[in-house]
Amino acid sequence: SPPMSFVQIGTSCCRPWHRTVLHCIAQNGSALRFADDVLRADREVVLQAVAHFGWALEYADDVLRADREVVLQAAAQDGSALYYADDVLRADRDFVLQAVAQDGSALYYADDVLRADRDFVLQAVAQDGSALYYADDVLRADREVVLQAVAQNCSALYYADDVLRAERDVVMQGLAQNG
Repeated sequence: SPPMSFVQIGTSCCRPWHRTVLHCIAQNGSALRFADDVLRADREVVLQAVAHFGWALEYADDVLRADREVVLQAAAQDGSALYYADDVLRADRDFVLQAVAQDGSALYYADDVLRADRDFVLQAVAQDGSALYYADDVLRADREVVLQAVAQNCSALYYADDVLRAERDVVMQGLAQNG
């Protein structure tokens, strides 16, 4: 018979191999894609994988895609990993704000209702001004939202509506806040 892969070995009755599999996935989180369902449902294995490769969340068991700690770990490594999170988490205001604090790009994968919610986006851009890029177009033209984003990160001005990017006071505030 053909030799067993590290994934097959890790799920056999030989538990010491579990550490070997964990080590391999820790070195290359994308290796989770080759794991069987048992390992994809193993919280310890998935946490190791997403710590090094946020997109490994794609290969995690559905239960772990709804696990706040696992998804936040993935988003901390790569905010766009939120794409693979359970829809309930993607619509959870507090959770998405935590993810945006780790990486502003997480806002892109938040529920559309949140991306269009002015109060929510104000909070998000206060944590990471670059999150303005992923806000609803209407909010990218909202003076207060843009000023908040620029105050946090002057580069956010690039994502503002053209009209606001041309306003001297908006540009000056960004420069004043970020030197």
